[in-house]
Amino acid sequence: MKLAIIPARGGSKRIPRKNLKDFHGRPIIGYSIDAALAAQNIDRVIVSTDDQEIAEVAKRLGAEVPFIRPDHLSDDHATTMDVLHHAVEWARAEGDLQALCCLYATAPMVSAADLDAAFELFEVDDCEYAFSATEYAFPIQRAFHLQGEAVTMFEPEHLSTRSQDLTPAYHDAGQFYWCKPQAIAERKPIFAPHSRAYLMDRKRVQDIDTPEDWEFAEALHALANEPKQ
Repeated sequence: MKLAIIPARGGSKRIPRKNLKDFHGRPIIGYSIDAALAAQNIDRVIVSTDDQEIAEVAKRLGAEVPFIRPDHLSDDHATTMDVLHHAVEWARAEGDLQALCCLYATAPMVSAADLDAAFELFEVDDCEYAFSATEYAFPIQRAFHLQGEAVTMFEPEHLSTRSQDLTPAYHDAGQFYWCKPQAIAERKPIFAPHSRAYLMDRKRVQDIDTPEDWEFAEALHALANEPKQ
């Protein structure tokens, strides 16, 4: 079985009820459920939640909610790895688990095609994880920090280096992760040589943690879905 799990707790602080909030006319979690249901390499789609309303909406939208997540995995200190570890234990009790795809509830620009293409990377023999990533918009070698009001570069030796001569840098896009069940069981790190990065355009990536993030994601989504002239 290849299982998609969508973590969706009810206690979001910065954006209250974030996982059910209306995003261009529908609950934002619906976009993730649709993508997972349409992916050719996913057999079952479940939502892991502690919240009864989220559970009901998820089921209405086509996902399964076979359990309610325990309280100790639903507070501000629970990690994604903790939630996945719980899901793997449940899924293994259900039968053979070949792969797990963790897809966040606030990833409205992820498509079934993304999930399937990333799965192809994941099938490489030595791969434990395949995850969404994107390139930094500005060379990280020119980043600086503040000491009081003073500006200090992290890598001053690159002050005058041409952008095209700097090594491109990437970051986790925070959209989805394909995982080997045993890697989750052993809590292996995701950002390591045994992982592969599925690169997404920056215009389709927005981590949604604050109201400003939400507004920007709505703008990106609207732009991406504008009728072509």
